[in-house]
Amino acid sequence: MKVHGSVVIGGGQAGLSASYHLRRRGVDHVLLDANRHPGGAWQHRWDSLTMADVHGVAALPDSDAPDVDGERANVAVARYFADYEREHDLPVVRPVRVDRVSSERDLLVVRAGDRTWAAATIVNATGTWDRPFVPRYPGIETFAGEQLHTVDYPGPEAFLGRRVLVVGGGASAVQFLGELAPVTDTLWVTRRPPLWRSTELDRVAGHQAVALVEERVRRGLPPASVVSVTGLALRDQDRLADSLGAYRRRPMFASIQPDGVRWADGSVEHVDVILWATGFRPAVGHLAPLRLRSPHGGIQLDGTTAVADSRVQLVGYGPSASTIGANRAGRAAAIAVARGLSAVAA
Repeated sequence: MKVHGSVVIGGGQAGLSASYHLRRRGVDHVLLDANRHPGGAWQHRWDSLTMADVHGVAALPDSDAPDVDGERANVAVARYFADYEREHDLPVVRPVRVDRVSSERDLLVVRAGDRTWAAATIVNATGTWDRPFVPRYPGIETFAGEQLHTVDYPGPEAFLGRRVLVVGGGASAVQFLGELAPVTDTLWVTRRPPLWRSTELDRVAGHQAVALVEERVRRGLPPASVVSVTGLALRDQDRLADSLGAYRRRPMFASIQPDGVRWADGSVEHVDVILWATGFRPAVGHLAPLRLRSPHGGIQLDGTTAVADSRVQLVGYGPSASTIGANRAGRAAAIAVARGLSAVAA
């Protein structure tokens, strides 16, 4: 079996960045992507999300970001990633869904069904899209209406004439309410009062926010979202929903009923749809055989390097989950891989 210098797992922004920098450093590697087509998680996002909604995408290394504000994000970014893979001749193999990564002697063995790759190191860039999180509430299985998660969001037209309860305190919830409130009846609930940001997030504030997330990862705690410390902001297209009262948040319900939810005071609110904009968890189950988790439940990192096994780099995890952070992490991971391989060779 051929032994690679590294195997990159995941073909989104972080994986492409890592592959680019590994190639620049002459590291023999292969990039395994679970998707049939380029685009990472972006290709799966809802059709009504445009490039204007996401305020653009950070440019991949040695590239210009797409300048197509009105285009669908799932089309524009997928095309951008496909062009990037081709222009830089990245060693992408797809579709390959990795089942497990194990340590065998001095090598890391990556398995996907009956296919196997061996490498001295891995760069894990699997992100979170494959692990949508829905919290458990009493009665959740009794709800007779429709329940969806962010990954299933079909666009506002599917909710016309139905009362929609949006659950979650992140940017996706704000965007969903911005689309839904002008066309149908909505309610918004969150566990904690939302943290609103009244000004643009400047570079200093952004770095401070990322540093707070990095500190959690350094301590081995499960990563928090960057928006949990940066706060939320309304886009121009959300102003109509705001004027309709869509962002008057209510505390979480106590339980779910067949036709709605029950509040803490015992009263019942009828809803037809529950839209869970409750985020994601890191998709790292395939790394379980490596026993990377700390006693605190997260994977402790020193930069991008797993403290429990320095042969493993994690990008798109915690503070590097943003597009800008993913690029920086890809470079840092490639540097760490190259140094590790040089040390072994010496």
